[in-house]
Amino acid sequence: MAKSSSLNVRVVEGRALPAKDVSGSSDPYCIVKVDDEVVARTATVWRSLSPFWGEEYTIHLPLDFHHLAFYVLDEDTVGCVYWGPMFGHLGEGGMPGSKVSTQPALDACSCYSMTWTLPCPPFHRHDDIIGKISLSKDAIAADPRGIDSWINLSRVDPDAEVQGEICLDVQMLEDARGRCLRCHVLQARDLAPRDITGTSDPFARVFWGSQSLETSTIKKTRFPHWDEVLELREMPGSPAPLRVELWDWDMVGKNDFLGMVEFPPQVLQQNTPRGWFRLLPFPRAEEDSGGTLGAVRLKVRLTEDRILPSRHYQPLTELLMESVLGPAEEDTASPLAVLEELTSGDCRQDLATKLVKLFLGQGLAGPFLDYLTRREVTRTTDPNTLFRSNSLASKAMEQFMKLVGMPYLHEVLKPVINRVFEEKKYMELDPCKMDLGRTRRISFKGAPSEEHVRDASLGLLTGYLGPIVDAIVGSVGRCPPAMRLVFKQLRQCVEERFPQAEHEDVKYLAVSGFLFLRFFAPAVLTPKLFDLRDQHADPQTSRSLLLLAKAVQSIGNLGQQLGQGKELWMAPLHPFLLQSISRVRHFLDQLVDVNGEEEAGGPARALVAPSVIVREGYLLKRKEEPTSLATRFAFKKRYFWLSGETLSYSKSPEWQMRSSIPVSHICAVERVDEGAFQLPHVMQVMTRGAAGGLHTTYLQCKNVNELNQWLSALRKASAPNPDKLAACHPGAFRSSRWTCCLQAERSAAGCSRTHSAVTLGDWSDPLDPDAEIQMVYRQLLLGRDQLRMKFQEDPNTDSSPEADAEKDSGATEGACPDALARQREAAGRLLEVLADLDRAHEEFQQREQQKAAPGPLGH
Repeated sequence: MAKSSSLNVRVVEGRALPAKDVSGSSDPYCIVKVDDEVVARTATVWRSLSPFWGEEYTIHLPLDFHHLAFYVLDEDTVGCVYWGPMFGHLGEGGMPGSKVSTQPALDACSCYSMTWTLPCPPFHRHDDIIGKISLSKDAIAADPRGIDSWINLSRVDPDAEVQGEICLDVQMLEDARGRCLRCHVLQARDLAPRDITGTSDPFARVFWGSQSLETSTIKKTRFPHWDEVLELREMPGSPAPLRVELWDWDMVGKNDFLGMVEFPPQVLQQNTPRGWFRLLPFPRAEEDSGGTLGAVRLKVRLTEDRILPSRHYQPLTELLMESVLGPAEEDTASPLAVLEELTSGDCRQDLATKLVKLFLGQGLAGPFLDYLTRREVTRTTDPNTLFRSNSLASKAMEQFMKLVGMPYLHEVLKPVINRVFEEKKYMELDPCKMDLGRTRRISFKGAPSEEHVRDASLGLLTGYLGPIVDAIVGSVGRCPPAMRLVFKQLRQCVEERFPQAEHEDVKYLAVSGFLFLRFFAPAVLTPKLFDLRDQHADPQTSRSLLLLAKAVQSIGNLGQQLGQGKELWMAPLHPFLLQSISRVRHFLDQLVDVNGEEEAGGPARALVAPSVIVREGYLLKRKEEPTSLATRFAFKKRYFWLSGETLSYSKSPEWQMRSSIPVSHICAVERVDEGAFQLPHVMQVMTRGAAGGLHTTYLQCKNVNELNQWLSALRKASAPNPDKLAACHPGAFRSSRWTCCLQAERSAAGCSRTHSAVTLGDWSDPLDPDAEIQMVYRQLLLGRDQLRMKFQEDPNTDSSPEADAEKDSGATEGACPDALARQREAAGRLLEVLADLDRAHEEFQQREQQKAAPGPLGH
């Protein structure tokens, strides 16, 4: 039985943050850590004590995790005061000094963890820590709906910021002199960097009763190998616990705490510790600052489940497939009908994504969406309200467009979106929002009038809108065939439901409402959420994008609402919008002019074809064997393309000569310690050649978010590869030794665990039918009692004709007896399938409990 877990994290906003700048304000941003690994960094909100971030992340985890932490920092563009190695530099972009480095590790039980950032030289900028929020896994999992609340920031205690694991072998011996505890301290890994060099000088101190002994100190490493045996004699008195502390030795000042493990007396007597153990801070209650450091509103939801072997899900999968092939209008008892009635809000969106992926994998995405849209169209009496709600049909269509059409969206919109970000033109049509002084400062030609600003803005807006409309209406041949077929089915369904002449536009609006209002317009408004940009826009660019998105939305509405509502200031754009509408109608006619055979037949194995580029951009690549001692200059700028087949690169995007690395040869993709090359944001791509030898390519990204995105993309692309590495070196082999663990053999076994299953969730996630159907099963369990009451009540409880009539009418809303019988039969089959899955889960859980032995990290 496999385990699946993922975290959905939304950093919403902050309030009442303390001022860190001399101006009386702050420039806050937030760092998200999972078990000490930096997985995301929000954008910086400049000059604000109540920032709004609104950023959302999904992190896929292979197994259980321990805690989630949020750190709020103030970005300091000037200053060089070094305040410690705990964070280093977590810059947002490629600016000088914007640095971060992270180093992951998994314990012996594949538990997810990593290290903090390495310190940097004092000539780089340093950001002030405002405070932190720490959430344990138990706290997040306490409510299935997750956490959605304001949480006060707490002060950061350096002694509590520990990480890493230690390997011990403890034995209890007895001789003529009494009992003796023998503690074999073998090694540690992924310790926190406490020195300005980005390493530590660790030693271990062992306590048992009133006695203590220390190991030797290993200099300049976070992966020390001691292999030392410390023996302590039992002293008179009550049984004492064993405590092992790790410290960083300092020549000047006090030593720095690195973490500890402790074993109670009963553990020492019954099952002496042996293996890897996660380091913990000294026990202490986390102090709440009482709101003096401000608060952050967070939304966090944990999804964790056990995945059964595929054969157990086959009956439920068959029921789902059968339901989309039956009459949608009469269906009230199939799994899809039950799910539609039960879910709402965020849960409905997650479910829609899983269902779309599930039916894509079965080659039935078209029938599935046709089933949902027919159900909604049948229930709609006013065409003006068609698909306006967040129904399961609307959410499923949204997720389908994102999953299937994201490369198409990028091809259509990315050139213009990039222009808007790069040119940073000031555009405004609303007189209430015009900043005439700003325009004067930009032009140095005196204060212009509102009319002048409006005319200039109109020219700029149409200059961007023209290419957007041209790209859209000219993209019929590039739109995925599956999307075109779904739109064709949708249009036919709407035409059948509203055939009247006065509803001529409804067939267009049904398609454009999804394609323009729920796909193109949102992507223009927030490009980062659609992977069109790596960062959110600044306030001025955001306003420009909002104006463009409003225009795209008006075009998608076929101009029906032009001149209405409160935004009459958009009137100067109306002539352009009206000219575009006829072109859009023609585009929609062409879009649905497609044969059913044009859809890629058969079940899908992946959302993205192997040849499709899933990520591209400039990276710095280290020369194969640099001869220069200046390692910084050994990295050369290259443009990279990643597809499901190759990781290729050249000097520039236009360069014809390309080198490539087959994705099938990749056996690990991991972070690299900053200390390896004295550079941040470096990753390593390890490949295995035909002869079995390992080769490592080192690549540097410009910031922590780009590093996480490339790591995730490469791991997903290489996920099917066999013979993945279980461990690797997070450093580099230089000066005849590894910089991480100081071993002198190049072929020495890796000192840190790899993280091939740790990825960021996005539209390109691979299909996983078992995980998807497992979530569907969990959702159906929530409605099982309701299903029983609706279709399978005991007829003997009230046999009066009035009760039977009321029950039948309530269950089927006037359905004929034959339809009622079919629905009761369907409900019975569904309940049987759910009961079988219940039993399978219970059996596997019992087997796991029987096989499970207390793991080292469970102490």
